[in-house]
Amino acid sequence: MAKQKSIYSCIECGGQVPKWQGQCPHCMAWNTLVEAVAETVTTNRYNALANTSQVQRLSEVEAHETPRQPTGIAEFDRVLGGGLVPGGVVLIGGDPGIGKSTLLLQALCHLSAHKKVLYVSGEESAQQIALRAQRLALDAGPVQLLAEIQLEKISATLLAQKPDVAVIDSIQTVYSEALQSAPGSVAQVRECAAQLTRLAKQAGITVILVGHVTKEGTLAGPRVLEHIVDTVLYFEGDSNSSFRLIRAFKNRFGAVNELGVFAMTEKGLREVSNPSALFLSHHGQDVAGSCVMVTQEGTRPLLVEIQALVDEAHAPNPRRLSVGLEQNRLAMLLAVLHRHAGVACFDQDVFVNAVGGVRITEPAADLAVLLAIVSSLRDRPLPQKLVVFGEIGLAGEVRPVQRGQERLKEAAKLGFTHAVIPKGNKPKQAIAGMEVVAVERLEEAVAYCRG
Repeated sequence: MAKQKSIYSCIECGGQVPKWQGQCPHCMAWNTLVEAVAETVTTNRYNALANTSQVQRLSEVEAHETPRQPTGIAEFDRVLGGGLVPGGVVLIGGDPGIGKSTLLLQALCHLSAHKKVLYVSGEESAQQIALRAQRLALDAGPVQLLAEIQLEKISATLLAQKPDVAVIDSIQTVYSEALQSAPGSVAQVRECAAQLTRLAKQAGITVILVGHVTKEGTLAGPRVLEHIVDTVLYFEGDSNSSFRLIRAFKNRFGAVNELGVFAMTEKGLREVSNPSALFLSHHGQDVAGSCVMVTQEGTRPLLVEIQALVDEAHAPNPRRLSVGLEQNRLAMLLAVLHRHAGVACFDQDVFVNAVGGVRITEPAADLAVLLAIVSSLRDRPLPQKLVVFGEIGLAGEVRPVQRGQERLKEAAKLGFTHAVIPKGNKPKQAIAGMEVVAVERLEEAVAYCRG
């Protein structure tokens, strides 16, 4: 019996080499080559789904807006850009048990009232899904269910049933008979995703793929998987908290970096209409080291509380720890605070936390972080109902941020009466009930908060 030939595939770019080596020669990534069985080449693998195209002028192409199909879950629709698009392929990833299958089952039950839907399960049996629907008190009668992992059978069912929306749970469990490798391998995931995407485009079926994630939090499988699909969503959440976040990292049909907020309950995922309330602590009295900022998640402004704790260091190297904020940026901001505001923390341990488990990536949190640090260092609480945002430059200037007017309106709607903002974001017209202080330099903001 002939020995099966092995080949090594890169999980980042999908490139293949005959022998293992530390660095992928295609994308130059390190330690990304994994062993797989060499696949035999078939010439007619894509003929069934390949359509003949002709060269035409771009001006001759009829462009029209594709109507979106709301899922019945407003927070999910927000992240999708307004709803599902016919022929679109959505990839949603997240940790095990985070609620991906629960969310999609709820969405399919809402859609089944006026659309034909199909749930393809490769991880759970039909009885398990029926028990989940019963536990969540969902009207799952019109939902069609298929427990199958073979790609050819799934494709035949999709072509025969012609559903409007189909969920594949999950793409790592699906395998094709054209390949010899096991389900979940680089070749199988890439091949199955490509075939399902071609089928979705050809038949106009909206396909939602569920993807596993690695221990680093990225989607398992080749990086090319994210390039194949139209939309990439990440389901985030802390196992110690009931709140779940959905972020869009890629969307060909809408805006990216949108955020959807849910709460996990006994009856499934419930939408959170006012997510700012999750990220604000309710203190009985004024506390030092707390500052409220307004961050922008896509088109949605969110109020988040930044907490800082500055304590005397008892080691030669003071600690710098941040949760929900960038660690390297914290060290840079402390240097700017010392150089331009005269506040030294070189002998202090500095801990910064964004309340509620939210992750802030934009630099608009710079000013709030520094004011919280100064408040904790001086043990003086900041004024009540104060909201802060602004980017800090290395020269000590306070730079304007995008959508400043919307941030102020959101803060005023939630009852905040004072704001310290960059001068470039000062509104042309006064906002009712809010006193706005526009600053150009970091030392001006520190002096205002000192009173």
